[in-house]
Amino acid sequence: MAEDLEHILSQLSQPDNAVIQQATAQLKQAFKDPAIVLALCTVVIGSTNPEIRQSASVMLRLRVKNHWKKMNPNDKESLKGVVLQAFMQESEHFVQHSLSQLCAVIVKHETPDCWPALMQFLTGSTKSSNPHDRQVGLLLLSKVLESNPEPFKPHYTQLLQLFSSVLQDHNNPTALYYCILTLTTMTPYMGTEELNQMRSVIPKLIIALKHLIKANQDQACEAMEVFIELFESEVSIIVPHIAEIVDFCLEVGSDTELSDSLRVKTLSSLAFLIKLKSKTVLKQKLVSRILQAVFPLLVAEPPPGEQDPEDQDDNDYNMENNNPKNCAAQIIDTMALHMPPEKLFQHIMPLTQKCLASENPYQKKGGLICLAVLAEGCADHIRTKMLSSVLLPVCQSLSDSNEVVRSAGLFALGQLSEHLQPDVSQYCADLMPMLLNYLSSLSQAKISHVTKAFYALENFMENLGADIEPYLPTLMETMLSALNNSENLKIKELSVSAIGAIANAAMELMVPYFSPVIISLKGFLTSETEEMRPLQTQSLDTLSVLARTIGKDVFSPLASECVQLGLNLTDTIDDPDLRRCTYSLYSAVSTVNPDCLTPHLTAITTIMLLALKSNEGITAHLEEDKTFVLLDDDDDDDDEEEKDMENLLEDDTEADLQDVAGFSVENAYTDEKVDACEALGEIAFNTGAAFQPFLESIFLQVYEMRDYPHDDVRQAAFGAMGQFCRAQHKAWKDSPTEANHQALLKLLEVVIPCFVENVRKDHERQVVMGILETMNSVIKSCKEAVFINPAHLKEVSHVIRDVLKKKTVCQDGSCDESDGEEQQVSCPLFKKKIAEIHPQNTMLCCLEFAGEGIPLVAAAVPADNFAPFLNDLLPLIMSKAKSSCTVAERSFSVGTISEILQALATVSGGRQVAGRLSTRLLPVLVAGVKDSDA
Repeated sequence: MAEDLEHILSQLSQPDNAVIQQATAQLKQAFKDPAIVLALCTVVIGSTNPEIRQSASVMLRLRVKNHWKKMNPNDKESLKGVVLQAFMQESEHFVQHSLSQLCAVIVKHETPDCWPALMQFLTGSTKSSNPHDRQVGLLLLSKVLESNPEPFKPHYTQLLQLFSSVLQDHNNPTALYYCILTLTTMTPYMGTEELNQMRSVIPKLIIALKHLIKANQDQACEAMEVFIELFESEVSIIVPHIAEIVDFCLEVGSDTELSDSLRVKTLSSLAFLIKLKSKTVLKQKLVSRILQAVFPLLVAEPPPGEQDPEDQDDNDYNMENNNPKNCAAQIIDTMALHMPPEKLFQHIMPLTQKCLASENPYQKKGGLICLAVLAEGCADHIRTKMLSSVLLPVCQSLSDSNEVVRSAGLFALGQLSEHLQPDVSQYCADLMPMLLNYLSSLSQAKISHVTKAFYALENFMENLGADIEPYLPTLMETMLSALNNSENLKIKELSVSAIGAIANAAMELMVPYFSPVIISLKGFLTSETEEMRPLQTQSLDTLSVLARTIGKDVFSPLASECVQLGLNLTDTIDDPDLRRCTYSLYSAVSTVNPDCLTPHLTAITTIMLLALKSNEGITAHLEEDKTFVLLDDDDDDDDEEEKDMENLLEDDTEADLQDVAGFSVENAYTDEKVDACEALGEIAFNTGAAFQPFLESIFLQVYEMRDYPHDDVRQAAFGAMGQFCRAQHKAWKDSPTEANHQALLKLLEVVIPCFVENVRKDHERQVVMGILETMNSVIKSCKEAVFINPAHLKEVSHVIRDVLKKKTVCQDGSCDESDGEEQQVSCPLFKKKIAEIHPQNTMLCCLEFAGEGIPLVAAAVPADNFAPFLNDLLPLIMSKAKSSCTVAERSFSVGTISEILQALATVSGGRQVAGRLSTRLLPVLVAGVKDSDA
C-alpha cells in the first residue's frame, strides 16, 4: 500500500487537473483503509522525495487529529516511534517543520509523560554541541510546547536554564528564533518563581533579538511578540530592564535600513510598554529620550517624488496605517493618554513648537499631527490652560501655501474639535469662515484633502447648537449643490454625512431644508448599483439623524415609508453596513412613531437576530499546508463510525484550532452586531407592549453576546439588556399584572448579577463604564423592583465599592510600578491596535459612573437598609475632596455627596440617616462651596 500511496501523492503535484482529481479520489478511498496510518509512516520514513515526505506527514497529522481515539494502541506507539525516527533522519527543514507539527498534535492527545522518548530526544538535541541538532530540537520543542504548554510546566525551570544558554548562541539565528518563540509561549503560564528566573534572561534576550534582526527580519518581527507577553506578566520582571528595552525599541524603530513591518512591530511594542508602565517610564526619565527619537520619524520626508500615504488621493489619514511615521504618532498619543499632561508637555512642547516654526512642510506637518494626537489624552489640560495657543498654529496652517500642511491642519482641527468641546466652539467666528471657504472649492481639491475638510467641519459644528444659524444658509446651499451637481460620489457621501452633523446642531432650524434633502436621499436609496452602496449607507445614517432631530411633526409622515424602505433594502442587498444602518433607522423611527414599526416587528427582529447569531465575516487563517484537509473526509456509512465521529466532535474542534494561525473579523460584521444590540434595546423600550412577544427570545440571544471577544459588541449587549429591563418595567407599569411583574423580576435576577460580575472581570474600561451607566439607568427606572431580592443591594453596593477602590480587573491595567515591586497587571486583551487604548481619564470616569449609582440606590431602598453600605462608601467619595485632588475629582466628590443627601430626603428614614451623617459631610460640603474650581 505504501508504494501505491507514494505514487498517488506524486500525482498530486502534476500540472494536470484531471490527474490531480483522480489522485484525490484515490486518496479518499485509501483513507478508509485502517492501514493508512502505517502506510503513511512508511512513506514518511522511506520516500526519497522530500515533497512527498512532507505531504505524508501532513496527512498523518490530519489522521491523528481526527482519529486518535479510534487508533489501536500498537499503531499509536508505532507512530510515535516513526515520527521521532523520521524527525532525526530528516535533512529538509520544511519536512522537519511538518513533522514537528505532527508531534505537536500527538502531544495534544498524549502528554509528555506518556511519551518519554520525546522528552529524551528533546533533552539530547537541545543540549547537543552540534548547532544543527540544537536548531532541530528547538524547532520541535517550540511546536509541542505551543500545542500543550501546561504539561511542560514542571520542566520550565530547566528550560529557562537551557534558553539562557541558547540565547548566547548568536551564530545560530534559527535556534534563537525557535528559542524565543518557545519563551513567548511559556511566559503566560510561568509562575512567580519562573518569572523571577526570567529576569536574568531579558538582557540576553535583547542581544539575541539584535542578532536575529541581522539574520532574518521576518523571524525577528514574529519573535518581538515575546515583549508583549513579558509586559503583561503578573510579576513585574521588566522594570529593571525598561530603559534597555526602550533603547532597543527606539534603535530598531529608527533604523531606516530595516523593513517597515519590523519597525512597526517594535514601535508598537514600545507604545504598549508605555501604556502599561507609564509611571516607570516617567520615573526613569525616559520621556525625553523617547520623544527625541520619535520626532524624527514623525517629521520624516517621503522619498523624492512620493507622498505619505495619508496625503495621497483617496486615502484618509488613519493612524492604523502600518508605517513608522504613524507609529510615532501612536506613541505620542499613548503618552498623552497615560501620562500627566504637566510632565509630558514640558518635554513635548519645545519639540512641537520648533516643528511648527519651521519652513519645512513636513516639519510643520509633524508638529500639527503632534497637536492632533495630544488632544484626546490631554483634553482638560489644553482646554483650560492653552487652548488659544494650540488653536493658533492650527488656524494658521489652514492658509499655508503647502497642501501637506493644510491637510495636516484640517486633521488637527478635526481632532481638537472632537475632544475640546464645548470650549473650542467659542472660536466659531474665526473658524467657520475658513471652513466654508474650503467647501467653496470642493471640485478643485484632492478627495483626501476634501475628506479632512469635512472631518474638521463635522466635528467643529456638531456641538454649535443654535450658534450654527448664521452659517446655516451657506452650509446647506453648499451641501445641496454638491448633492445635485457633483459627479463625484465620494463628495456626495461626505455632503450627506455633513448634513447629519448640521442637523445635530441645528435641530428644528433644518426644517426649511428638509424637503430637498429628503428628495436627494430617496434618490440615492432607491438606486441598485454597487458603486452607490457607500452613499446609500451614509444616506440611511443621515436619515436616522433627521428622524431624531427635525421634530416628530415633520418626520412622522415619513416614518412608515422609511421602515418599508429599510426592509426593501435588506431584502435585496446583502451588505452588513447597509443592514446595520437600517437597524439604526428603525431605532430612530421608534422615537418618532413607534406604531409604524408594529406590523413589521417580526421581520425586523428576525434579521437582527440573524445578525447576532451569524459568524459571517469571521475568517480563519490556516497554516501553510492545509491543502489536504478534504482528503480525510469520512464518508463511510457505517453507523458506529458516525457515532465515533460525533463523540470526537469536541476533540476535533479543539484540534482544528491547531491548523488555524489566527482569526480576523471584518469590522462591518462587528459593527452590525453592535447596531443590532443598540437598536433592539431602543425599539423594545419605545414600542412597549407590541415588543413583548419577542422580548424573551431576543434577550436570550443578546445575553449570549456578553462574552463576545470584541468589546464594542459586549458593551452594546449590556446596554440592550438594560433597555430590556426598562422596557419590561414600563410594560408592568402600563399593565400591572402579576405576569408582567414576575417577568420583570425574572429578568432582573439574570441581569443584575451579570452586570456585577462583568464590572469586576471585564478587561476594558470602556465596557465597564458602559455597564455601570446601564446599571444606573436600570436602577433609576426600576427603582425598588431591582432590590426586591435583598442580595442585589449587597451585590450592587459592593461592586460600587470595588470600583471606587480600583479593585476591578480593568482598573488593574492602570496600575504601574513606580518602585519595581511585584504588582499584578492584567491586560490580556491589549494586543489590539494602540489607537484603541483608552485615555487616562477613563479611570475617573469609572469612578464617576460608580459614584452616580450611590444616590440612585439611596433613592430606591429604605434608608436604614442602605445605611450600612453607605457608611462603607462615603469615605471613598470623601477622599476625593482633598485639596491635593484634581478639580474633576473634587467636583465629583462634592456633587455625589450632595446628590446622596437629596436622595435620602425622598425615602423612608432618609432624613434621620442624613442627620447622623451631617457631622462627617458638612466640612466637605463647606470646603466645596469655598472651592472656586470645584
